Amino acid sequence: MNRILMSAAIAVTAFSAAAEGYQVNTLSAKQNGMGHTGAALKLESESMIFNPAGMAWMDGTLDFSGSVTGIFATAKAKYQGREYETDNDASTPISLNLGFRVYDNLKVGLSFYTPYGSNINWTKNWPGAVLNQSVKLSTYTIQPTVAWKILPNLSVGAGMMVTWGNVDLNKGLITPQSMDAMLSMMQIPYSFGETVPASVNLNGKAKPRVGINIGAMWDINQQWTVGFSFRSKMEMKVKSGTATVNYANDMAEQLMQSKLNLINNANFTAKMPCAAVYTWGVSYKPVDRLILAFDAQLTGWSAYKRLDIEFLSEQVAQFDQHLTKKYRDSWTFHLGGEYNLTDRFDIRAGLMVDTSPVDKNHYNPETPGMTKIEPSVGLSFRPINRLSIDASFLYVAGLGADNRSCSYTDMLTGQEERFTADYKVNAVIPSIGVTYSF
Repeated sequence: MNRILMSAAIAVTAFSAAAEGYQVNTLSAKQNGMGHTGAALKLESESMIFNPAGMAWMDGTLDFSGSVTGIFATAKAKYQGREYETDNDASTPISLNLGFRVYDNLKVGLSFYTPYGSNINWTKNWPGAVLNQSVKLSTYTIQPTVAWKILPNLSVGAGMMVTWGNVDLNKGLITPQSMDAMLSMMQIPYSFGETVPASVNLNGKAKPRVGINIGAMWDINQQWTVGFSFRSKMEMKVKSGTATVNYANDMAEQLMQSKLNLINNANFTAKMPCAAVYTWGVSYKPVDRLILAFDAQLTGWSAYKRLDIEFLSEQVAQFDQHLTKKYRDSWTFHLGGEYNLTDRFDIRAGLMVDTSPVDKNHYNPETPGMTKIEPSVGLSFRPINRLSIDASFLYVAGLGADNRSCSYTDMLTGQEERFTADYKVNAVIPSIGVTYSF
């Protein structure tokens, strides 16, 4: 029984959501086209996401922008000479932004966006099922914002992030190899082969937490602008998650139901850290029709040192877990350019380099982190003066992560095992949006 509960406790690690695979850097159809830059760009209402200070430079009385992105991602794992591929549904992060002019030097706005999310499905019976079968994570943020141009060439901005989320995880509890070995010892003529006998579904909701998004922007001259923004860390807490056990067939249920019933009745608490993000940016306008931008973004994943899991039932409280993690801070570098071809047509191009915070010896396939190269292109078309239709396409090319491993405890033998594989990731990410201002 101790081994079963230990396995269930380890399963909850996916609620941590602390790896770069969950951070969404696709929150604007315009900016996706130029490497998702924005810390030193004046993006009207969209600045509330990239750097709240940028909204102080908004020209009109009202500005609205909205974007929806489709993330079509594929991960592959090569294990013992055989390759396994995910069967993922598309993820669709969105952003909606509305900015208002109060005075010429004071703007306010409201933004809604999805800063973290993941959707990965390794399928039920792949060899790493005891680490992860599938996970769906979504977080949502509402951010009221105020931006003030305190000098003709200097602005500041601040937003209050109200963030909540939910997660749904499936993972195997028992490997088919361990179950077959047990059946052999019991002299039961049955084999599960590659079928995972029992799995657990873990589902939880995180109540709203509050953080800040602040920034400053300075026009050095007509060509150069610099900016800085900071999004604070938030601890998303699942206060009462629920666990449900699923069996592959009647044989598995008959053998394991009496032992797994306690897991079915156990609720737990866990944390989902949303790491702090620091972004420094610079933009340069060599000619009137061309603007170039570069952002350096540091995400504070090192704050995720361990995961604490506590069961609410006194019957299983002795199996509370304090699991060590070794994530490190990681950088994402953004480079982009926009060229105004005509009064109605803009083109963009960009590149992101996203480095991984994941330690190679604590590498869970729930989020196969690795350094990624992400080129992008985009365009905007203005059929009328106040309306812009924006589109972009971004490709994610993971550089690969070989010989990555993660340990787990075999529930039936009690021995610590390691799952080691080579991973690859790629994704195609189209975006479309609209902007309207007057």
